[in-house]
Amino acid sequence: MKLKVLFIANFLGILTILQTNTSWSQTVPDSLVNQTSAHSSTGNDTINQYVDEIIKFSKKFLGTPYQYAGSTPSGFDCSGFINYVMGNFGFQLSRSSPGIAEFGKTVKLSELQPGDLMFFKGRSVNSTSVGHVAMVVEVNNGVIKFIHSSTSRGVVIDTFNGSQYYVPRYLKAKRLDYGVVDASNFR
Repeated sequence: MKLKVLFIANFLGILTILQTNTSWSQTVPDSLVNQTSAHSSTGNDTINQYVDEIIKFSKKFLGTPYQYAGSTPSGFDCSGFINYVMGNFGFQLSRSSPGIAEFGKTVKLSELQPGDLMFFKGRSVNSTSVGHVAMVVEVNNGVIKFIHSSTSRGVVIDTFNGSQYYVPRYLKAKRLDYGVVDASNFR
């Protein structure tokens, strides 16, 4: 059985873990709490470390071929890839890109952080609906890199900025609630 927990950092530098459906709590050592992360803008290093683990896990599938309706390491479509990665960390998302786009909090392009999801139009630049999903893996000096399953190249990392394909198809970005995580997968 997977244990859903809520991570709450307090001002004393101690991280308290509270189970969401009962009343127990557990204190995590300062050595875990005080680890640094490339995503310090959120102010919660443990959540940032968790996002780092999700990104690290997603990169294991670089080169995996695209497969229509694929949702396994033998082949992924875009939503199948995001679903597979996030599912391994306790997230239960919709199986379609438009469905996944309903989760999380909308964030501005200028506020993107690793772990955020980007949503794009499908093949038609004239479309107004979500047809593709990707996960941000790096933001450095405003340059956004994302991982996704591309129909022509499989699982790859692309740069958003200046892309003649993705920039005109960009629709929105969402941030999932990484404060609620699956402790059985926290490494």
